[in-house]
Amino acid sequence: MGKDIAKLLAEWPFGAGGNVRRVTGDDGREKIQIRVCLDTFHGLLQFECDGRPDGKRPQGKEFFLDRLEEKMRQFVATGGDAGKFRLTHAQCRKLFDESSQIYHRYVVLLQLGDFDRVIRDTARNMRLFRFVNRHAMHASDREHLECWWPYILRIHYTAVTMQHLSAGRLEAGLDSIKTCRDRLRELIPQDNDVFKNEMKRSLEALDQMEKEVCERLPLTELEQLEKEKSQAIREQRYEDAARLRDRIRTLKSGGTAGADGTGGERI
Repeated sequence: MGKDIAKLLAEWPFGAGGNVRRVTGDDGREKIQIRVCLDTFHGLLQFECDGRPDGKRPQGKEFFLDRLEEKMRQFVATGGDAGKFRLTHAQCRKLFDESSQIYHRYVVLLQLGDFDRVIRDTARNMRLFRFVNRHAMHASDREHLECWWPYILRIHYTAVTMQHLSAGRLEAGLDSIKTCRDRLRELIPQDNDVFKNEMKRSLEALDQMEKEVCERLPLTELEQLEKEKSQAIREQRYEDAARLRDRIRTLKSGGTAGADGTGGERI
């Protein structure tokens, strides 16, 4: 094909039906395209949905992290101590670039509702975070990604929660929110503005998500009666409100609320 992309841009005007789409490449692999417009400059960004976003295979591996993990296993197999395996500054810079590519992909995948791939990509980046922190030769490299733990945990568990909700598993969704909140609280506090801001944003986002999920849960019998009583009071149906009040009292006392306001059992 020619080098001019004007036809592609004309067929997909900026802002027309969204600026992100999934396409199948000539190689049969799924890709994501982003329509961009920067002032008078128009163009397309494209990356792979699987493997490295840039499509490269560093040293024959799907990811550079995979190659370095293999090197560590070889180091251990020849008698080395895994705790003494070290990453050079140059290797860390390559890992940081790889994690940045994956970050930009999972942000878009989350917008597209591709929760399986978001979970996969955030899990891979968390693995990369841990690997760098354990094995980087220089302290600055070891700490480089640590401030982003609150953010990546939030995105990972947001995708897990949304996956449960899309399958109607509301309770499981609430459980994943709780797990994320617990993991955030287990993080070692850092005197770092990025860490502090992301922790605050993550906890607030979890609270909001939990509230929205709880609103979707079916009401208990007591909650339904309380709701009906409040509505009866607003509509000044005081006799109905009194009957509902009695049924609520009966239910709270351990009886069964009968429809007539009495206990459910009769002698």
